[in-house]
Amino acid sequence: MQQLPSHRQSPWHAGEKQLQAKVGVAERMDVLGQKVIRDYMPDQHRAFYQQLPFMIAGAVDAAGQPWATLIEGEEGFVTSPDPRLLSFDLAAMALDPLDPASSGLGAGEAIGLLGIELHTRRRNRINGQIRQASAQRLDIAVEHSFGNCPQYIQLRQYRRVKERGAERIEAAELDARSAEMIRGVDTFFVASYVEHDDGLRSVDVSHRGGRAGFVRVEGNRLTIPDYAGNLFFNTLGNLSVNPRAGLLFVDFTSGDVLQLAGRAEIILDSPLIKAFEGAERLWTFDVEQVVLRPAAASLRWTFEEYAPTSLMTGTWAQTEARLREREQRNQWQRWRVQSLQQESADIRSLVLAPEQGAAPLFAAGQHLPIRITTATGDTLLRTYSLSSAPSDGHLRISVKAQGVVSRHLHEQLQVGAVLEVRAPLGSFTLNSDSLRPLVLIGAGVGITPLLSMLREQVALGRGRRIHFFQGARTLRDLPFQAELRELVQRAGGLLQVHRALSAPEQDALLGRDYEQHGRIDLVQIKAALAFDDYDFYLCGPAAFTQALYDGLRDLNVADARIHAEAFGPSTLTRRTDGQSVPLVQPPAASEPVPVYFTASAKEACWTPDAGSLLELAERRGLTPEFSCRGGSCGTCKTRLVSGQVHYPNPPAELPDDGGVLICCAVPAAGEPLQLDL
Repeated sequence: MQQLPSHRQSPWHAGEKQLQAKVGVAERMDVLGQKVIRDYMPDQHRAFYQQLPFMIAGAVDAAGQPWATLIEGEEGFVTSPDPRLLSFDLAAMALDPLDPASSGLGAGEAIGLLGIELHTRRRNRINGQIRQASAQRLDIAVEHSFGNCPQYIQLRQYRRVKERGAERIEAAELDARSAEMIRGVDTFFVASYVEHDDGLRSVDVSHRGGRAGFVRVEGNRLTIPDYAGNLFFNTLGNLSVNPRAGLLFVDFTSGDVLQLAGRAEIILDSPLIKAFEGAERLWTFDVEQVVLRPAAASLRWTFEEYAPTSLMTGTWAQTEARLREREQRNQWQRWRVQSLQQESADIRSLVLAPEQGAAPLFAAGQHLPIRITTATGDTLLRTYSLSSAPSDGHLRISVKAQGVVSRHLHEQLQVGAVLEVRAPLGSFTLNSDSLRPLVLIGAGVGITPLLSMLREQVALGRGRRIHFFQGARTLRDLPFQAELRELVQRAGGLLQVHRALSAPEQDALLGRDYEQHGRIDLVQIKAALAFDDYDFYLCGPAAFTQALYDGLRDLNVADARIHAEAFGPSTLTRRTDGQSVPLVQPPAASEPVPVYFTASAKEACWTPDAGSLLELAERRGLTPEFSCRGGSCGTCKTRLVSGQVHYPNPPAELPDDGGVLICCAVPAAGEPLQLDL
């Protein structure tokens, strides 16, 4: 029998220590392990094992391959004569394919055991050695004994049936039946082991749980997320040293038992880790042997509920949909114009839909990137705010005729025309969960994202009071009047519309066609509102938005209550309340920095007077996609290959790790920069 290390020594082997160090818990685990890992079973563990109708075992066959299997019997078939010995009456079921009669498994061999009670979510584990093995009896000498928390254990009640299947189907690869079984599981077990310097083995068998669909099957390769746990890293620590593993899947409804043998690989860095909800790392398993035993278990389980921790995790179907959506967001698609509507003298609405597939989800306030090719062959990009709400069931943009692209949309497009469109973007979005009164203030075409927010809030019908301020030069320039009248009726007294005209026509009647004369400013807003704890949303030209923001802050409106989006490259200058966490970023370079554009095999030298990285790329003859030049639309996002960047005027929302908004970024001090352009 292998001697347990002294409590003055670490209970962990090199593989476990390596992973513990990687997540920064090595010292803590060294102390904790010596406290919770014992060389005997506490009395409560002994009593727990003796009431179980089954246990999970892991052992190694003569070829050095670990297997996980289920040992079952009538309650009481497991006994513990003393704290260092666990015995099994195997008359009911042998350790197939670890049957001592056929596998050579015998005294002195290492074994791992897991006692798990699905109807109470209790589990405890043992690592030990076989003291005696026969077709009738199995005695285990305990080396390591420790408890596990109830995380990821789904609640199930069990019953026993009389008949058990005796068929055994062996294969070298997964068939459709086995693959389908794995795709539907929410629980499985994994056996692994390590060889110590003295030639002895330590075998571990552990539980893995998640939502149904958390194991991905691709041919003979499985991919499994690893969630937050006890940080022992018993299984992954073993696999980092010895990739051989054995997996056990149980169909809790039919009693089918599926055992797999193969090799595992741990993945610590992959985009899939971030995409899979709850995953902290991944591991793969390549199947080399398959043993399927239909209805081999005499136990049947009824599902009751998921573990709360399992509900916080994802599935591969969700993950792949999320990845497809991300990929779609970076691709241009063909969309058709379904209808057109003239909203004012210079604002036209277009309802759009993709030629293939469903329209993407969006949030009220976001904008839609559009690309057109002009008659001269130039490709131009712009972003236009969505004026429809997510609840409307369609996507609508409302465009003011004030440039080459917008005039093309006004003058050239007819129903049925095709545009190139990307999925909606933008962080200027409505917090529809708030119940504070809502104040929407827009000037000119800046009203369009606010109209999207207004439509969504009215559709939600949550009793939230809304003030909608709209400014234009003349009545002809005031869009969406019929639509606003309809929304006022639908809102049932909760919506007040305040219209301001700076140069109204002679026949425009104050009190009927508009409520205020002049431009929207803070004086007019204060006159219309009894100041309260409002949520403010502002959109319009930069000077307009900045003036309103500053005025509201002077009135002690919290910065967090003021949401704003300005036109063009100007960025709103905010005054925080001291509660916001400042953006920590490296300092901007003050000396020339080499910049390499890897995709085009070009390079340039950025200097402090060279402007943004977008401008630098354009001077080198590159044509990166962009729209706002202010960091708000996300169109210019580019993958950062190496180096760091600095944002002189940080955007409202930074891109995901590995991305740079080149329209508002410059190189950071210290090293050359490589961009995927």
